[in-house]
Amino acid sequence: MIRLENVNKYFNRHRKNEIHVINNTSLEFNDTGLVALLGPSGCGKTTLLNAIGGLDKVNTGRIFINGKKLPKRTSNLKDKLRVLNIGYIFQDYNLLETETVFENVALALKMIGIKNKSEIKRRVYYILEKVGMYRYRNKPAGMLSGGEKQRVGIARALVKNPPIIIADEPTGNLDSKNTLEIMNIIKAISQKRLVILVTHEKDLAEFYASRVIKIEDGKIIADYDNKHSNELDYRIDNKVYLKDFKLHEKIDSDNHLIDLYSDEKEKLDLDIVVKNGNIFIRSNNIGKVEIVDENSNIEFLNEHYKKIKQEDYDKTNFDLEELENSKFKIKYASIYNVLTMLTKGFKKVFEYPILKKILLFGFFFSAMFIVFAISNIMGSANIKDKDFVSIDRHYISIKTGGNSIKEYSTLEKDPNISYIIPGESHISLSLYNEVIYQFYNSNVAISGSLVSSKYSGKIAYGRVPKSTYEIAVDKLVIDNALESEECKMMGLKKYEDFLNRELKLENVGTFVLVGITDNESPSIYMDESIFMSAIYQSANSFPTNDYLLLDYNLQNITLKEGRLPINDYEIIVNIANKYTMPLEQKTDYKIGEEKLKVVGYYDADYKENIFLVNTNTLKYKNILNTQSMLIYSDNIDKSVKYLNEKGYNAIDTYTTSREKYEKNRKEEVTGSLIVAGILLLISFIEIFLMIRASFLSRVKETGIYRAIGVKKKDIYKMFLGETIAITTLASMPGFILMSLLLKEITKIKYIESSYAFNANVILISLIIIYGFNIIVSMIPIYNTIRKTPAQILSRNDID
Repeated sequence: MIRLENVNKYFNRHRKNEIHVINNTSLEFNDTGLVALLGPSGCGKTTLLNAIGGLDKVNTGRIFINGKKLPKRTSNLKDKLRVLNIGYIFQDYNLLETETVFENVALALKMIGIKNKSEIKRRVYYILEKVGMYRYRNKPAGMLSGGEKQRVGIARALVKNPPIIIADEPTGNLDSKNTLEIMNIIKAISQKRLVILVTHEKDLAEFYASRVIKIEDGKIIADYDNKHSNELDYRIDNKVYLKDFKLHEKIDSDNHLIDLYSDEKEKLDLDIVVKNGNIFIRSNNIGKVEIVDENSNIEFLNEHYKKIKQEDYDKTNFDLEELENSKFKIKYASIYNVLTMLTKGFKKVFEYPILKKILLFGFFFSAMFIVFAISNIMGSANIKDKDFVSIDRHYISIKTGGNSIKEYSTLEKDPNISYIIPGESHISLSLYNEVIYQFYNSNVAISGSLVSSKYSGKIAYGRVPKSTYEIAVDKLVIDNALESEECKMMGLKKYEDFLNRELKLENVGTFVLVGITDNESPSIYMDESIFMSAIYQSANSFPTNDYLLLDYNLQNITLKEGRLPINDYEIIVNIANKYTMPLEQKTDYKIGEEKLKVVGYYDADYKENIFLVNTNTLKYKNILNTQSMLIYSDNIDKSVKYLNEKGYNAIDTYTTSREKYEKNRKEEVTGSLIVAGILLLISFIEIFLMIRASFLSRVKETGIYRAIGVKKKDIYKMFLGETIAITTLASMPGFILMSLLLKEITKIKYIESSYAFNANVILISLIIIYGFNIIVSMIPIYNTIRKTPAQILSRNDID
């Protein structure tokens, strides 16, 4: 059944205070009988018992249980051997005090794979009846007396019908009455089971044990079959044997009958009052007075004290076969699944005392800090395109220091280039209010980067432009416009409100906005034939004494004399200039080195300094007025490489703008990250301290679970369920409150770039809140359950 071979265990090994607590011990135990390990306190008997029962590890030697070697290290196999073969009765009871008597005993059955509720109830009720605890089955274990708790401990050890019972000083905390009752139960069990009992009471051992092993300083000094004492002189404290008193006096009068028992004749000075059925006694010369009634633990017996005989414990009977049922296969099983883990976790939190519930507000505020910090970090680190992009992301910039028409023309004809524009692409159109009288003629600026309508891409609202004066704009352009007060005054609130509205570009024309794109680029998509006029109009300011060039193709004029300026560097001028600017003569006005030649006169409502030219001439003017060019490309990296290989200084405008913006925001972002990091650190420390403090108050509970053999993973599950419950009930309200606040904060224009509120913020915050709580709660659990059950129960080496 059990065999020990040269077992050694040390405390403080290889230190000056080393104790050889189990000294080269070899033992073998039969299948039945009551074996008493007898010796003084500190001799090593409990340590030996813990080693046999798998609650503690040994340094050297081997221990076998039913032929299977008990591993030296704490492992699942050691727990399995203990649970399936050994029932443990502890001196300190080791009950789960918040659980009922029934649940404490039923737990042992769940650990051996019995989950059928009817079978659990049958076995638990039977064993509670046998130990006299059935009527307390629904009572919390913490409300029981010491003797009652020990009976429950015995019931828990026996209910799984193990072949071996280990009892560690089971009567050490009991009075004499309960001691005898417990010992009678243990003796009855030993008729068909092996019971190993630790005790320091020699009389009990010699009366009950079938074998006695005496231990001193870790060594076995005696091991013998016990020839039972026929009698046990063991007086029960609460029983008063009246015939054993030397003196007995009877006071008998008409109204009173009093019996007085004492060992010595002594004058008794008492005041006795009988009133309303109650007796009041005051002693004037003797100490304590105690009333013995039906509620008292003291019992008067009108007989002499008699020593306990063998037939007294023979009356106690246990039929453990009633606990067997072949329908249920015994196996080492888990007591928690996901549902029970969560159910018990929430139940445990709801049962917290009021002070502990108040402390849960720490999780509430920590969750708020975490969400705020994550929002701040992501808002500061997550740079949005709208914060820095002013040019369509598909443009490559070439810095020339001064454009040449020849160089421009060469690039324009390159088959690897989609199209090219001189200078910057920024244009601004005006959306005028023509509906609300109070705001008549007020306008909204629709500004963006000019892009060919051929590349309008994904249309979110409306349609693709189809004619010269139809345009599309990106949502980013509308977003910027919506921030203006003019938009609010004109009742423009959403993207659809802009569709089919007229937009004006002075001296160029009136456009209809027919589409809104979602290309995440602040672009205005326009027909390429308009480009040069739009760029020229948007890029220049025109003093009153300077001339203004307009593309004659876009103007509604009447040619009065001459011809249209179909050739480059030709102009037609207002008829008012006929005498100062002769026909077919060059003027003093130049584009580059070329003077403009007058080829005709027009009649229109224009100022006299407006010259009409062809598109090329306007393009040349744009080229020479700027010092850079923008090239449109669908493959930026490839195009930049191609242009650089050809000797141009090509720059990705999107990447350059982003780098510049990041550089400018670096200090602001760094400050935000530091503040957010501090908030996170404070939150983490707060959560860690609260969870650790909560767990350390429950080390004994963990030790009890491990001592009775609950799987390590079930301990993790138990605290995991509780952590999830705490997080859900305490942290989630803080998470929700801060999320609602951030939703409003991110609407404030001047601080929205410092905070983010989106699905990623929510998801990351939830992962951190739940993840950190779970990880932190598991750290002290791991540090605890890697210890042996004996170490946990003694609270030694708990980190």
